[in-house]
Amino acid sequence: MDFSITADQRLMQESLARTLETAAPLDRVRAFAADREPIARDLWAALADFGLPGVVIPEEHGGLGLGLLDAALAAEVLGRAVAPSPFLGSVAASVALVRGGSGEQQARWLPKIASGEVVVGLAISEAVAGARDGMGVTASGGKLSGGALFVTDALAADLFLVADTAGGLHLVAGDAAGLSRSDVTSIDLTRRLGELAFDGVAAEPLAAHALDAVRDAAWTLLAADTLGAAEVMIEKAVAYAKERRQFGRVIGSFQAVKHLCAEMAAELEPSRSLVWYAAYAFDDAPAEAGLTAAHAKAHTSEIGRFIARTATEVHGGMGITDLLGLHYWFKRIGLNRQLLGGPERVRRIAARMQGLAA
Repeated sequence: MDFSITADQRLMQESLARTLETAAPLDRVRAFAADREPIARDLWAALADFGLPGVVIPEEHGGLGLGLLDAALAAEVLGRAVAPSPFLGSVAASVALVRGGSGEQQARWLPKIASGEVVVGLAISEAVAGARDGMGVTASGGKLSGGALFVTDALAADLFLVADTAGGLHLVAGDAAGLSRSDVTSIDLTRRLGELAFDGVAAEPLAAHALDAVRDAAWTLLAADTLGAAEVMIEKAVAYAKERRQFGRVIGSFQAVKHLCAEMAAELEPSRSLVWYAAYAFDDAPAEAGLTAAHAKAHTSEIGRFIARTATEVHGGMGITDLLGLHYWFKRIGLNRQLLGGPERVRRIAARMQGLAA
């Protein structure tokens, strides 16, 4: 049996990588980070032309009709390029609408998400990872009240997918009365986070409970993004070790540096299988989806942090300068680790899934 991805999936990754080489070179990422743009509209337009926002949306609604594995493979490429895009929210909202939306909601929103016309912000952190004091969203009579932190693309979104404290999901228009947004600065300047305040905001509840599916998809995409970013950090460390000379030799000839590079590669490769299987299980082995997504998120977060630190160490002082830009990948991995729950929190959730914790 062949457990590798298909030739078409590899071709998709290669095509997306070429698109990002043109649309999101490192200089464009630097400009996005420096200018604090709410969204990189030019990049999002290029990704929309590629069809990426609609990757998991059925063809009858204008999407590509693919599975979460394809979305994860795309997220891996986005992580490699540290590309600033609202991809996570688009996939999460697509999953929520396909799994829990009414026919009318699907017909109204999915084509707009698939085309990239509607940017979706994801506001489920409190329901998945726990709420800070005073935060959390409550629903009553079709209205939402409270607050949500660490909302993706909060300043640019046209639509928000919001989870309430009871686990229900709601769609909220970006211009809804009573909704206010503010910026939240994180270590990762390739993505935008924010805070939402709800004061009796009108919302569309989704018909079926789909929070677990949205959580599992988001965990898997974050793990895939980390996988791509970590892979680049290893490549950059190896390339630097082949060029940097000390004591008349390239540093890659020293056994200690060889061991660092080899250990990074050995730690990352099993993570690839874990992430790919989590994405596969989401569509084809639903009984395993939650647990495998949790394992992928937690384990890849830990391995990503190890690789980020070690690759920076191989670079020495150059690793913390902006000349190489290594810090963009380092910080991207750091934010992925904490979004929607750090490894400890995610492992506790996995333990509860298995009846091993209360």
